[in-house]
Amino acid sequence: MRFGNHWRGGAADVLLALGLLVAAACGTGGEQAAGTEATPTAAATAVTTPTLRPSGSITVYSGRNEALVGPIIKRFATDSGIKVNVRYGDTTALASTLLEEKDRSPADVYIAQDGGALGAVEHAALFTKVDAGALERVNPLYRSAAGQWVGLSGRARVVVYNPKTTDPATLPKSIIEFTDPKWKGKIGWAPTNASLQSFVTALRVAQGNAKAKAWLEAIKTNGAVEFANNGAIVQAVSKGEITVGFVNHYYAYQLGKQDPALSAKNYYTAAGDIGSLVNVAGAGVLKSSKNQPAAQALIAYLVSDVGQKYFVDETFEYPVVSTVAANADLKSIAEIKPPAIDLNKLEDLQGTVKLMREAGILK
Repeated sequence: MRFGNHWRGGAADVLLALGLLVAAACGTGGEQAAGTEATPTAAATAVTTPTLRPSGSITVYSGRNEALVGPIIKRFATDSGIKVNVRYGDTTALASTLLEEKDRSPADVYIAQDGGALGAVEHAALFTKVDAGALERVNPLYRSAAGQWVGLSGRARVVVYNPKTTDPATLPKSIIEFTDPKWKGKIGWAPTNASLQSFVTALRVAQGNAKAKAWLEAIKTNGAVEFANNGAIVQAVSKGEITVGFVNHYYAYQLGKQDPALSAKNYYTAAGDIGSLVNVAGAGVLKSSKNQPAAQALIAYLVSDVGQKYFVDETFEYPVVSTVAANADLKSIAEIKPPAIDLNKLEDLQGTVKLMREAGILK
């Protein structure tokens, strides 16, 4: 399947990403927010040398941790000459902020940890369409059906375990089976984390609210240990504090790169099981943005080969374009065989939070 234009790699890739919006760019500055000072690159290779192009500054609301996306945003600023001010925070909290601010928001771009948060902002009609050049590069499975947002990187849900103490053959084939009392006190999860909440939303879509609530209540009854984030869960598994944890796949790779002594591996539940959901981190441009050309340029950069190679090499996530291969150490999407969940249907974040409160998981 062809997901977009095949771009050249290296420096040409950077330049072409920045050149996608030359025709529309008018040099509008927008807010003069503090950001990264940079010098512009040369003209894009695939277009006539422009006299005008995206410039000025933009503000990004990022629900992704600075350690994960900060370096590639800074690289964009350096390559483009566009100043970028980033407000980092919780994905769900930032989505709620956007819903409150509406057309008064200072944000130009929203980066979210999962498709559900992006869908919630889209449902509130706060996004404008992503420019076609960037949109068409992304696998249709990992973008808004209405063209309002695009995935930037793919992430699979996994069960992390310690290979020194746990035989993967003893792990359940389905995430649902962790409700068995034999797992009491052995599970770690992060209920306040957007990635788990998005998983619960997918569970609701796949099996209905009643079954999703029953699973939440059963996992709670099993004494699941709460952690602030996925990284803490992986480290707890490595230390033997818990036996398994519900996380995204890339944490074991990232932490393992930092600490070769880490003892944690990923286990994928059976083909089609909701426990092996593949979701995306993604981004959209706010309709109220005062500098849409620059905002669109950031999106184009993040889905260019340069941006995609960053996510593959540095964060161990899956690319969402056909021109970049996944890290060879990862289990392929074809091998995972994730459940057929339409990411456009994960927009009901508020319903998920409400359900988790009713189940006594969230306050």
